[in-house]
Amino acid sequence: MAETAKKAFVTGFPIKHSRSPLIHGFWLNEYGIEGSYEAIEVKPEDFTSFAGSFRDEGFAGGNVTLPHKEAAFAAAQSRDAAATAIGAVNTLWFENGRLCGGNTDAYGFAANLDASTPGWDNADTALVLGAGGAGRAIVHALQTRGFLRIAIVNRTLSRAEELAAHFGAGVSAHGWTDAPRLVRDAGLIVNTTSLGMSGHGEAEDFPLDLNAAQKTTVTTDIVYVPLKTPFLAKAEKAGLKTVDGLGMLLHQAVPGFERWFGTRPQVTPALREHILADMKKTGAL
Repeated sequence: MAETAKKAFVTGFPIKHSRSPLIHGFWLNEYGIEGSYEAIEVKPEDFTSFAGSFRDEGFAGGNVTLPHKEAAFAAAQSRDAAATAIGAVNTLWFENGRLCGGNTDAYGFAANLDASTPGWDNADTALVLGAGGAGRAIVHALQTRGFLRIAIVNRTLSRAEELAAHFGAGVSAHGWTDAPRLVRDAGLIVNTTSLGMSGHGEAEDFPLDLNAAQKTTVTTDIVYVPLKTPFLAKAEKAGLKTVDGLGMLLHQAVPGFERWFGTRPQVTPALREHILADMKKTGAL
């Protein structure tokens, strides 16, 4: 069993782009743990079979990324509170022989802001741009941290309305035309969209004026390639505090590593530099 507990994976389709093996490999080396963490590409139609068999292959669990998060939610025999609220699973492990599923995206989002901008959650009003799957994790994190008013803006209003209805009181849905007004009151603005990404980080490519925001407003993007997204470039130009999305990727990996390998790892500057070096090498920076 000792060997089984030291073998984990990340699965998705495709999966070659994943930097999770770099993160967990760094920690395995850092803490002197004999173990492995590998990327396994699984087609959507094969995921249920994979979920039922990976334990027999000696895996203690693993991470799940697109497009398998909802399928992993269905496959899990029990789920943590975050996975239940978000409706998706990104981490799998076993407890008492049962396949358990969790979602660490909300944790990673909050932990990134905790590390870079302590006190970010003193605000009570947030603006979330985008109503996709990632938006669910962000809204859950904000509700957990006590935000009283969370406005979701999306180009397709019905998607924002669906998300607001899921989370209930204090969460409102808006079309993109409402965004300029909402910017003025938000203590935190989170971008979960890909708007402006073709511009390779130029501030002018993001279609929202952030100059009306309070100078104490914190802005963050969940995307980390490029590290300075068009949204963050525009926020920086407006004089706002910016937090890139790489820290979310690093922090969301912590709970899974602890479950599989028995050691709670630390997100350090050395780990960040390790990932940035790879991003530079592969042309992502």
